[in-house]
Amino acid sequence: MGLEWARLPWQDKATFRRVKSIANEIAKKYAAVISLGIGGSYLGIRAAQDALAPPYYNEFAASRKKRPQFFCEGNNLDPDTLRALLKNLNPKKTFLIVISKSGETAETKAAFAVAEDWLKKGAGIRYGRQILAVTDPESGALRNRVNAEQKRDSLSFRGLPLLKGVGGRFSEFNMGLLHLAIIGVDIAELFAGAREMSSRCGAADLSVNPAAMYAALHTILYRKKGKAIALMMPFSETLKATADWYAQLLGESLGKKCGRKIAMNRSGEEEWLKDETNIVNVGRTPVSCRGTGDLHSIQQNNIEGENNKITTFIRVEKFRDEVKVPGKGDILAGRTFTRLICLAQEATEWALVQESRPNCTIIMPEVSPYHWGALLYFFEMATAFEGELLEVNAYDQPGVEGYKNYMYYRLGRAGMPEAISRKIENHPLIKDPKFIV
Repeated sequence: MGLEWARLPWQDKATFRRVKSIANEIAKKYAAVISLGIGGSYLGIRAAQDALAPPYYNEFAASRKKRPQFFCEGNNLDPDTLRALLKNLNPKKTFLIVISKSGETAETKAAFAVAEDWLKKGAGIRYGRQILAVTDPESGALRNRVNAEQKRDSLSFRGLPLLKGVGGRFSEFNMGLLHLAIIGVDIAELFAGAREMSSRCGAADLSVNPAAMYAALHTILYRKKGKAIALMMPFSETLKATADWYAQLLGESLGKKCGRKIAMNRSGEEEWLKDETNIVNVGRTPVSCRGTGDLHSIQQNNIEGENNKITTFIRVEKFRDEVKVPGKGDILAGRTFTRLICLAQEATEWALVQESRPNCTIIMPEVSPYHWGALLYFFEMATAFEGELLEVNAYDQPGVEGYKNYMYYRLGRAGMPEAISRKIENHPLIKDPKFIV
């Protein structure tokens, strides 16, 4: 019931070989790659690139070491960024990856239509060879398109499978592999870190199971002390996008109106369903920030505002490079940036303790594929454990469907369920003129 993601670090070597082969081909032939996706299909990829690629990967060719630039789009309906990106790339030297299980998500579907049209006009009749879809292995609009295009040209519109039962926010160890291989990340090390963390998170003893301990303490503070806001503050610029990814993981997994119930599906397997008779309205609110920059903004509220937050720090012990402040006589002179940023994290922890503000610290030896893989797996397991403690289904997202249904209804989509159409018709969006300034 939703635990397929937990087995992803044990994927077979054949999958590795195929992904690496495609990645090497793309890296050699193209100057740029555009990835289209939303939710975990965007945030996981951006988090991986920021954490594991050299800083300023896209900005400086020397950082990329002859690998292609890698851009993410299809995560919004803002026309400015997509158009600006396409205007500045050469369609003949650009590869397109579209990530969507169904192929029907509005943001990604619209961006793909625009990007495909751009490729078609600029790259020639065989533009389809510059497209790869990561999608459902069996069904859906995007899978159907892949199958149809492959019949016409086996080198056109290739596909990689999104594994069954794995939601986007839990899928970085599946849908993110191609991206990681293209930018030169050691996938084997990433999986090794995740597997090592898995062995620790399987312990029955809470004191040696970091994910279970994290989930238990946060649930107790949420339920008993009203700590309903979860601040994630990595003291590393390269981990800010990881904090953004965690915000989606926590918010979408655990922010639920209804509890869950167990039912049998047609295959005779147990599955979790939303229990509409059990209204719970639970879930902590995630806030993504970074040290030390946000010590001059959010931290003021965290220290002296309402005491309803838990802060998770991520401290990195060893950075890729070291910088020392030059000069003599000044209190900062001769100090390394690593020493200063670790001291800033320690000082922030101390300041919170003085005001009785709960916090915890995750220590990463370094931001490497191994340790980042372990970190992601830890957060996924902690979220799964917290879902168990809250007794909600951590693997669905029914609240996300509301805006999708309204959009498609207003766009005139055929075949909308009658109950949804009636609800929208009977509850129109009306704004009282008195409150419009």
